Amino acid sequence: MTGIDLTTWILGLGLGLMIFLFIFRIVLTWYPQVDLNRVPFNLVAWPTEPFLVPLRKLVPPIGGVDITPIIWVGILSLLREILLGQQGLLTMGSQ
Repeated sequence: MTGIDLTTWILGLGLGLMIFLFIFRIVLTWYPQVDLNRVPFNLVAWPTEPFLVPLRKLVPPIGGVDITPIIWVGILSLLREILLGQQGLLTMGSQ
């Protein structure tokens, strides 16, 4: 396994995990009574909150709905496609 392959594998795993956590965070917004400070919900809130706080300052809730997790899913999906997609930068560099 070369360095680029290992980097691609780790980056793909990390980006995939973050996308999954943000999607789970979107689902949790449908249930406002959920306490994000309690296990197992804090396992989703803890890694995603540092990304959401700065973006919330730029993008206010629309109609009372926090759309920042949706924006992060889009950003991370785009980044994953640019780097690791079929014609991604790291994919093409490893060939």
